[in-house]
Amino acid sequence: MLSPKRTKYRKAHKGRIHGKAKGGYTLNFGSYGLKAITPCRVTARQIEAARRTITRHMKRAGRVWIRIFPDLPVSQKPAEVRQGKGKGAPEYWACRVKPGRIMFEIDGVPVSVARRAMELASAKLPLKTRFVSRVTEE
Repeated sequence: MLSPKRTKYRKAHKGRIHGKAKGGYTLNFGSYGLKAITPCRVTARQIEAARRTITRHMKRAGRVWIRIFPDLPVSQKPAEVRQGKGKGAPEYWACRVKPGRIMFEIDGVPVSVARRAMELASAKLPLKTRFVSRVTEE
């Protein structure tokens, strides 16, 4: 699973996801992509699950690019612990995804295979997505 090698701070504030993506909203590598429509935090597990689904459906043909990286530590307190006594330990890594962000790109497969692979990957993600291709973009 994806996680940063090192970070400046061990714990991060929750924050809110405002506005649209100001970068990463066009296809740069592949011919087809999966674009986020709603804002959400996507965990490293969800990214990995989506990646596996895409590669499995493509039968390891073509190429997959992951355009998001989980760099946000999400902390949790243990179950049945009283309030207070500080913030919990980092449990998992997540990525803040804004609307318009391209999350996955693929190339080297027919459009029907690409569309189905992205549909299956979208089912693994907690946000609404749209299938995009170079033909519809230009």
